[in-house]
Amino acid sequence: MATRFQNNAIGLVLSLFMTLSFAADPKKDAPAADPTVKKSDSGICHDKTSPSYGNTKKFTAFASLDECVKSGGKPPANAPAAAAATPIIKKSDSGICHDSKSPHYERTKKFTEFKTVDECLKSGGKLPK
Repeated sequence: MATRFQNNAIGLVLSLFMTLSFAADPKKDAPAADPTVKKSDSGICHDKTSPSYGNTKKFTAFASLDECVKSGGKPPANAPAAAAATPIIKKSDSGICHDSKSPHYERTKKFTEFKTVDECLKSGGKLPK
């Protein structure tokens, strides 16, 4: 009977040891570092100053707000417009190149972005009348 008790005790000690060694896996328990910018499933880019940053659980991580926006994300409503510093040229679906002075610039929603009017024209675009 002592042998049976010893076997059970050894089995219990071994199973307890195995459970504790797997539970203390440092890779599994280490907290993930918060990314600088989170792009939510709805496509909004939240940096750490955004009120929704902490609430955003399903996201794609980015190193910067600019990188997130370039991936197709939108800055949060309370963020300053970063694009205002570098105006873009919009080539509409009809092939017209609109700079920021064009009366149709703000109304042009579907467009291909260019850095200069020359680039837009070289791609086959034309100037507005």
